[in-house]
Amino acid sequence: MEHEFWHKRWSNNQIGFHEGSVNQYLYDHWPELSRQANETVLVPLCGKAHDLWWLNDRGHPVIGVELSEIACKDFFTEAEEKATVTPGEPFTRFVHGDLQLWCGDFFQLVPDDLTHVKLVYDRAALIALPAEMRRTYVDHLTAVIPDDARMLLVTLDYNSDEMQGPPFNVTDEEVFALYGDNYAVTRILRQDLPPDNPFAKRKGLLHGATESVFRIDRK
Repeated sequence: MEHEFWHKRWSNNQIGFHEGSVNQYLYDHWPELSRQANETVLVPLCGKAHDLWWLNDRGHPVIGVELSEIACKDFFTEAEEKATVTPGEPFTRFVHGDLQLWCGDFFQLVPDDLTHVKLVYDRAALIALPAEMRRTYVDHLTAVIPDDARMLLVTLDYNSDEMQGPPFNVTDEEVFALYGDNYAVTRILRQDLPPDNPFAKRKGLLHGATESVFRIDRK
């Protein structure tokens, strides 16, 4: 998917993927992953998710990476907070205390950017990418985060004949295939969304969908 696709989505306010509240799975399962409140969290392809504020409010320094400048600006405006903006390449940085949004291409990250990261939270990154990009994403994420970083991953699976992403359907089997060589992958929840679930109904998913939550630790 080209950058222009996402820029148009944000420009046209086609952001049905934005939850507008803290993700329930994050709220329920983050304590299983987090050891210390001061551990730095990376949130790839973060949009303007409220989850970043939730993590930061619990003491975590947060680095969110987001392509859209609109999303980065809206994140602070909607929270009625101010950020110090430092233009640069490959990232323009929006900084509010120890919460940072890096506006730019996730694939421009290098290991030196993330030496202090201990945790990764992915609710909307993997499922935002088509199948042909997901291996590249996982390989790059693996290359740039420290070996001891731990992840919480949320995925969505549905009948792709009923809906075209994003968000894309990612099966549990694909998660194990993508991460299994380098990580111990534990599925900690699998939740069926019936056809009358608001998301499934809005998207016309006649057979509903399934959300899964994974803990991923380096072997």
